[in-house]
Amino acid sequence: MPGLIDVHVHLDEPGRTNWEGFVTGTKAAAAGGVTTVVDMPLNNHPTTVSKETLELKLEAAENKIYVDVGFWGGLIPENALNTSILEGLLDAGVLGVKSFMCPSGIDDFPMTTIDHIKEGLPVLAKYRRPLIVHAEIQQDSKSPLELYSNGDPHVYKTYLDTRPPSWEEAAVKELVDVTKDTVIGGPLEGAHVHIVHLSDSSASLNLIKEAKRRGDSISVETCPHYLAFSSEEIPDKDTRYKCSPPIRDALNKEKLWEAVLDGSIDLLSSDHSPTVPELKLLKEGDFLKAWGGISSLQFDLPVTWSNGKKHGLTLEQLSLLWSQKPAAFAGLELKGAIAIGNHADIVVWQPELEFDLDDDYPVFLKHPSLSAYMGKRLSGKVIDTFVRGNLVFKDGKHAAAACGVQILAK
Repeated sequence: MPGLIDVHVHLDEPGRTNWEGFVTGTKAAAAGGVTTVVDMPLNNHPTTVSKETLELKLEAAENKIYVDVGFWGGLIPENALNTSILEGLLDAGVLGVKSFMCPSGIDDFPMTTIDHIKEGLPVLAKYRRPLIVHAEIQQDSKSPLELYSNGDPHVYKTYLDTRPPSWEEAAVKELVDVTKDTVIGGPLEGAHVHIVHLSDSSASLNLIKEAKRRGDSISVETCPHYLAFSSEEIPDKDTRYKCSPPIRDALNKEKLWEAVLDGSIDLLSSDHSPTVPELKLLKEGDFLKAWGGISSLQFDLPVTWSNGKKHGLTLEQLSLLWSQKPAAFAGLELKGAIAIGNHADIVVWQPELEFDLDDDYPVFLKHPSLSAYMGKRLSGKVIDTFVRGNLVFKDGKHAAAACGVQILAK
């Protein structure tokens, strides 16, 4: 099958290699049949918000990547309001830029308002590169810790209630008000808005569908953890499941699957977001204080397949969601399909082969124990992974040298 393309990955280098890093992250990708990743502009330090900070990241990745890696830049108030910084970042080769409409949790990656986004979109339209958005707007001025001080922080629902679907809806509402100008012939023609990790399958999804119907240049992804887990089954104190937006209930999960299968959701990505054990607070089990993020990059293929086949997902749909559509979205013209002239990015796997993600299973992530998928039984074992024709992973072992290529937009 075409190798998977994961357009939403936090590899955390430079600056936080104790969280992940290019070596472990790309080895995990290769072991999971992922042949290309696009790295987020945070949680590395410094964040990737200028030409200079991108250069630091490119230098850090040198001779360390086992799969091909592209890079997103960040849209923050400083470069949204200073066109020369934003243009410098785009000229340096980022595939697009990411913004947060709520606090990111990272000090040097401040949130943007819709006004900052409006400032950045004309520049992105000129370059024809996407804006990718964490679409949640906090609906209360108090912090979750203040609001829910009486709730039990060891119970997942206490955390779930701090980030209701209305947060996603409020952000999407503001975004679709702007994307109406991205229609062909509109003042922002050439701009594209992509909403990452959609969790709300109701009002937020309906707003996106309506914007698509009127011709807006807008797309949306969701992640395997929203399709594999539901809030009712998350054990008390198991902070491995904490992420934002949060994993919602079983009915929401089923509606997300419907949207994936009917094409309303354009593509899938992992939002692989690891950290260190001490920030995940596994012993304390405090959902309100623990760092959020699901560690998952190695498991994209088997998790999607194991859960998808129960919903009628075909191999063709799997490849569309994880290869063809992500390649088109990120502007990776020679990827996403097995075709003459394309890069020979190929995964060989056995869909029917079941395996247990236990302590004996070779996991290449820096902190395997932080993944919510450990302990699960999955279908679909990766045997071989080829990147540009090079065999980078076979039978549990990686190539001797890291031969991945850094992808820069021209």
